[in-house]
Parts: sequence; structure tokens; C-alpha cells
Amino acid sequence: MSTKLIYPDTIVFDLDGTLIDSLPAIRVALNQVLSAEGIIKLTTEEVKEVVGFGAKWMINRVHEDFGQPIKPEKLKDLMDQYLNAYMENSVEYTLVYDGVYEVLAELKNAGVRMGICTNKPGLSTRPVLQSLKLDQFFGAIVTEDDVENRKPHRQHVLETIRAVKGDVSKSMFVGDSETDMAAANNAGIPAICVTYGYCHVPYEDLEVKALLSDFHHLPEVLNKLQVSS
Repeated sequence: MSTKLIYPDTIVFDLDGTLIDSLPAIRVALNQVLSAEGIIKLTTEEVKEVVGFGAKWMINRVHEDFGQPIKPEKLKDLMDQYLNAYMENSVEYTLVYDGVYEVLAELKNAGVRMGICTNKPGLSTRPVLQSLKLDQFFGAIVTEDDVENRKPHRQHVLETIRAVKGDVSKSMFVGDSETDMAAANNAGIPAICVTYGYCHVPYEDLEVKALLSDFHHLPEVLNKLQVSS
């Protein structure tokens, strides 16, 4: 007879690098924008270095790196170009990581409240989740557009918990980057970091409760943390 696993009341999930591999879609969209600006196309590894801080930051950073800083009045136009290109390619080039569907279904069936906390704009988040049929698992999708202070500020995490009617004292965070871990720590909730995403610092430098190399194992890790708490 199998032992019933114990889960937290609420889990806040990051999106890119945690549940989905959006790097190919981001690269295609970003390179379309850069090509129009006369900037050479970036490799997958180069794009990975600037992913995780939001699209505006990414576009600004790449232009600065190539000695072409963007004037504020031009940023909106470039953002529109990027978002349009991303939406055109997002479904074709975005992959759901192995184990995500199965584990999210298990957690939902167990009554866990789940929300998405992402630094992406809503325009490039909700349609992708719907097309990948991931939206069915979440009680709330809180993007950078929905909060005054996005990750790593605690407001973003706390607003996600509030949106799913969760209890902060019974919540956990699952993400892939230093931004995610800082957001969880700032909100005062335990964090689990997956090791297949877009982290830019050594994992040993992060303040986490557990590292996760395979999403299939998330239920066991959650149970272990619940039992030991």
C-alpha cells in the first residue's frame, strides 16, 4: 500500500525555466527585433544569459551590450515588435518540461492551491499557458503587469498567494533562478530551485530548501520538506 504524500497548502510557481522551456521562442523573437536594428543574431547561450529579468530589461541590456542604448520613447515600439514576434512563435518553439503535466495534475487532485508568478507580460503569458493547456492547473496567473513591484520583490509572491486564497505560512515557491529564490526569501516562504532552468549564479550561492533536477520528483521533495518542517 502506497504512503500518501503530504503537500503544502499553496505552491507558487515561476514559469520560464521551471515549467516551460521558452528559450527557443525567446531567441527567435529577440533576434527578429535585433536584425531589424542591424544587430547580429544571438546564440541560444547568449540569450540564456539575459533571460529571467523581464523582456524590457532583456531588450535594453542587449542593445547596451552592442553599444546602442535605447531611448525611452523607442522602447515601447521595440517591446511591441518583440511581443508580436514572440506570440507568432511561442507555441511552435515552447516546450513543457518532462513531468510537468503529470505532477501538476497530481497536486491539483490533492487540493493544492497553485499560482503562476512570472516577470513576463500578461500578453505573452496567458495565451501560451492556454495553448499548452497549463492554465487548467492554476488558480491565478500573476504577471509583471499585475503588480507594482515584480520579482524579486516580495509583493509579487504575496499577491500570487493572495490571488489563490492561500496561506503564506503554508506556502512554498518553485523556481529556477536567483531572482525566484530572492523573491521567495523576501516573502518569507521556503524555496525549491530546479537545476535545468536559467539560473545565472552557482546553486550553492542560493538560499534554498532543496534543489530539483527532475520535475517528476517534486512530490517527494515537497513531502520531505513538509514532514521535516
